[in-house]
Amino acid sequence: MDSSAIPPARPDLDQLRSEGDVNLSPRRRAWAAEHIAPETQSLLEADGRHFLHQSLSTPCLNVLAKAEGAWIEDVEGRRYLDFHGNNVHQVGFAHPRVIAAIKQQLDELSFCTRRYTCAPAVELAQRLGEIAPGDLNRVLFAPGGTSAIGMALKLARIATGRFKFVSMWDSFHGASLDAISVGGEAVFRKGIGPMLPGCEHVPPPEPMRCPFKCGTACNLSCADYIDYVLEKEGDVAAVIGETVRCTPFIPPADYWKRVRAACDKHGALLILDEIPIGLGRTGRMFACEHYDVVPDMLVLGKGLGGGVFPIAALLAREGLNVATHTALGHYTHEKNPVGCAAGLATLDVIRDEKLVAHAARLGDYALAKLREMRSRHRLIGDVRGKGLLLGVELIREGKPATDEAERVMYGALKRGLNFKVTMGNILTLTPALTLTQAEMDQALNILDASIGEVVAEEL
Repeated sequence: MDSSAIPPARPDLDQLRSEGDVNLSPRRRAWAAEHIAPETQSLLEADGRHFLHQSLSTPCLNVLAKAEGAWIEDVEGRRYLDFHGNNVHQVGFAHPRVIAAIKQQLDELSFCTRRYTCAPAVELAQRLGEIAPGDLNRVLFAPGGTSAIGMALKLARIATGRFKFVSMWDSFHGASLDAISVGGEAVFRKGIGPMLPGCEHVPPPEPMRCPFKCGTACNLSCADYIDYVLEKEGDVAAVIGETVRCTPFIPPADYWKRVRAACDKHGALLILDEIPIGLGRTGRMFACEHYDVVPDMLVLGKGLGGGVFPIAALLAREGLNVATHTALGHYTHEKNPVGCAAGLATLDVIRDEKLVAHAARLGDYALAKLREMRSRHRLIGDVRGKGLLLGVELIREGKPATDEAERVMYGALKRGLNFKVTMGNILTLTPALTLTQAEMDQALNILDASIGEVVAEEL
């Protein structure tokens, strides 16, 4: 890379314990030097000259030319099974039914101005209300998940007359100031200055990192601590959390029931963020269905636009339709007919291709394969997942194997598999729900070979 385009930097602990990969490490530069041709490098350098630099995306890894189905292809013609996808590709990239719906809608009505509505927006809102659990039948759309989180926070304040929130450390709800205030990742918060007032944080339900030292005999102390905080604060508007952390971390079976009960006891609302994991990824249409819990608000995004159009949704229960006197969102593209057409086509594909059940079956198959892999590779400390939200945590001598995780990632890229490393040492695998078993086998074989290569290097 041109050193004038990308200033030298060194990853710190905050970047390692974050949503994305360590993209300023020597390994990134070494991989680029070996695999990126001069023409591609010139595009990457132009990216570095014209865009504001930010952690996790500067410098970029590569330049894409095509994304289709479960695959991406770079400008040099290399194809990768994409087990990253930014969690937008529930129905795969460029699904023909989504593309056709967008093209048709562009010819019929390309935009809907404020103060008006349109048939695709009304139909999408109705469909979401029909498939959502409980009485989550009131909907607002937004251009992205972060904006939908902001709407949820405002509605919670209005509905309760309170202004405080309880959320989890290490969580991610978006990158705007209000979202990082309830979020818990240092890479987004560090050095920003005062956050939104009233945001309290508690330990997340991560069994391997439990500060309450529960070990294997989990007694849900983390959930009880939320009850304690709600009691002591006394004026919390809402608890907000990711139903399942997309790293992933899988909460214990009764965790959300315990939190739901604490919210009801103390008059706080429960907001569940399913922006990356809703719409079938976990093997249920909504992840909260695994826990038999209905939140007061549910936030969707990413995959709702079929991997094409940016659209998110706030779903709220009927009793929260109380903000007629103020503007919760009022976004220019709130009822964009093209985005709503993409959303309707996405829901049709998920239903007609039975992708929720497919994700559950293929996820169980992959978990079994990964557990067998763990029995052979001492570097694998844990394997976990729900549906096609899968994680492989690498541990070396009882500590996070961050360097090894990065080496595995680049080894997999070399072999044609793309995924991201989260929290420094977790190989996070989130493929398209349209993935076939043959493609899953291909990806797992690549992962097996990449981990085996790193283990062999250490012998």
